[in-house]
Amino acid sequence: MVTMKKSRIGVLTGGGDCAGLNPALKWVVKTAMDERLEWERGVRYEVVGIREGWRGLVSVQQTLTDMEGSIVPLNPDIVRTWDRYGGTMLGTSRFSPYDPKNECSKLVIETIERLGLEAVIAIGGDGTLAIATRLSKEGVNVVGIPKTIDKDLPETDYSLGYETALNVIVEEVDRLRTTAGSHKRIFVVETMGRTAGWLALEGGEACGAYIILIPEYDFSFDKVNELVMDARRSGARYEIIIAAEGAKPVGGSETVKKAGTDSFGHKALGGIGEFVAREIEKGTKLETRSVVLSHLQRGGAPCAYDRRMGRYFGIAAVDLIVNKNYGKMVCFRNGKISSIPLENIYGKLNLVDPATQYDADRYNGRRSIISNGKKKNVQRLSTRQG
Repeated sequence: MVTMKKSRIGVLTGGGDCAGLNPALKWVVKTAMDERLEWERGVRYEVVGIREGWRGLVSVQQTLTDMEGSIVPLNPDIVRTWDRYGGTMLGTSRFSPYDPKNECSKLVIETIERLGLEAVIAIGGDGTLAIATRLSKEGVNVVGIPKTIDKDLPETDYSLGYETALNVIVEEVDRLRTTAGSHKRIFVVETMGRTAGWLALEGGEACGAYIILIPEYDFSFDKVNELVMDARRSGARYEIIIAAEGAKPVGGSETVKKAGTDSFGHKALGGIGEFVAREIEKGTKLETRSVVLSHLQRGGAPCAYDRRMGRYFGIAAVDLIVNKNYGKMVCFRNGKISSIPLENIYGKLNLVDPATQYDADRYNGRRSIISNGKKKNVQRLSTRQG
């Protein structure tokens, strides 16, 4: 009788929740524990879920039978329906074992060894994967899966949660149009995006916003008000303005809800929408309201695209472990699933390039492209409101 080699994988979700996490978790488990693939690999994998992100590896007790809920055994039956739901069944946190106020990285490494984990799959954004990168440099076998609705991770054309968040922006703006048009109001819609303006820019393009304000290009209130008045003079009944939470006026700074930072070093941004609305009403004398989408962008069931990408990323992450190709993040580039070294993304961000992806005159998406040194006109949907 052939004895099958056994191996244990840990998987966690860190940072902000979003749609697409549960599909990735499901396909990590189903791929790792696929009985048909066991014989091809010569390895029988066991998968354990680590609750509350990296914090779960600090909370674990001495044995697998006394863990106070920090570790949960997973199997295909448990995760069978997970891809239908938003958020993360494992829970999440912004806990960092490298936080100077609570440094405990050695404890995390010891816990991974004590649990007998061959590797840890970390699903997260820049903060979660920065921790994974540092652990990898200390000898831990880590594989990353990109997740962030901000789409600010470099080296990948997609991060889990982004498309569902875009859909939320479009759906909510569509609802706002009826009241905006009825009352001839201006609505300023605040989206997430502390340093990267992808959600605001592409969400604004998708919903036909009149003005889009992004963190990568400081705006002028005089210019905003001028654009609003131009729209009214041309017959527009209302305007929709999208503002990323990290957008700021020329000479100003980000609008902060409260002082301090989290364990990932992030400020608690918020309030730019109301700030912009007040300044527009003051400068134009037109009724202006603000709406903050905030965590609505993170919630709800994953769209079809996030379910598919969660599947592909989950399968690819297990493939890396099977091939002992550690220290990598799976990614989607040029239409293909591949992987890149975690260190390639450490300390880097994928930002909107205002010179090529933003129209600074209209405060909106570009309506032309540059190719071979010549400008070519591109037909795009009008951003004029009806």
